[in-house]
Amino acid sequence: MAIQVGKNFQNLLTTEKLVKKYMKITKLDSTPTDPREFDLPADFKPENIEDIVEIFETPLTGSYNWDYTIADNRLKKLYELGKKLNWDGSIDLDWGTHIAKDEYPIKAELLARMEGPLSMLPDDQKLEYLRHDQAWALSQFLHGEQGALLVASQLVSCAPTYQAKLYAASQTFDEARHVEVFNRYIQQVHGMEYPINKNLKSLLDKILTDPRWDLKFIGMQIIIEGLALAAFQTMKETSNCPLLRQLVHYVIRDEARHVTFGVNYLEEFLQTLSEEELEERAMFCFEACVVMRDRIMNTELPAKYFNMPEDEIREMILNDETNDEFRNLLFTRILPNLKRIGLLTDKVKPLYDELGLLKYENADSDFEIDWAELDKPLEDKDEIDQQAQSGLANHF
Repeated sequence: MAIQVGKNFQNLLTTEKLVKKYMKITKLDSTPTDPREFDLPADFKPENIEDIVEIFETPLTGSYNWDYTIADNRLKKLYELGKKLNWDGSIDLDWGTHIAKDEYPIKAELLARMEGPLSMLPDDQKLEYLRHDQAWALSQFLHGEQGALLVASQLVSCAPTYQAKLYAASQTFDEARHVEVFNRYIQQVHGMEYPINKNLKSLLDKILTDPRWDLKFIGMQIIIEGLALAAFQTMKETSNCPLLRQLVHYVIRDEARHVTFGVNYLEEFLQTLSEEELEERAMFCFEACVVMRDRIMNTELPAKYFNMPEDEIREMILNDETNDEFRNLLFTRILPNLKRIGLLTDKVKPLYDELGLLKYENADSDFEIDWAELDKPLEDKDEIDQQAQSGLANHF
């Protein structure tokens, strides 16, 4: 195994002699930058496994809560739904329905509408590109879910109320399941994993190392989970793989509860902050939205295949209608929730307006809970496929 640690934290390996007895240690200074392949050799053994760890430090302030009274029945109901609608990735997903490596990962109608440099590639290169492109996107899902797992686990300690601690505990288990299923899909179906996008990594670093529990809630439940809902919905509608459509649909159901909890829980708390504290959090949200807009752009892969500068590719992606539709889905989830909890202030509104995003502030909010929708039994593959096809027709 190889363990990656930052230079400043090498002294944390106080059990190094014991660790060396069981594994190899390679000390690196930065996040991995190269894709990993999972086509294992015939002579593969467990000791060949590479485990890459990056250590970070956070001034986490925890709190006990000695009042076990249920103060908000909405939050209790969300917690109960989380228990009721638990699913098992090994049992409830049909792993025999994934596509083969020689099948296109996106639906035929999207292939038919393809334009630009990608449409000009020979079929074998087009297939290779699209497989790598989806592997890159799924890798970002995987890394983002690990970030959500770590943040949720922090919130168990630092959230101030009893109900929030319970919900954060249930969300931690949800996020662990998401990491499990995305990792399994990437390894078994795609056979390749890409490193974390630097923009996503920078936002996760900020959220994980900030001592304020409410900023962790805002960054994860409102911004990153809001993005995840949009990204997963797009993947569900465009994927040619029945297994992947079912997988992301079940994840969407979990994430919808997480965002709903964040909106409901934060609204009242943020009203207790000073104007200066509120503006600081509003600016954080704006900066996070800009970062996450760039997080969805894969500029490295087109640069490799089309021999174009990454800045030029970025402009091309920003002006692409399909990608614009994706961004619309993203910010129609985030902007109304920011408005509802009081973080779309008069000072930051002009900044969103300059990016053309303020028009989404009055889209439907996740505050008004549709309990019937959240309480539905898990759908089967046929119902999920019908939803995906209907969504594709509406959005594309």
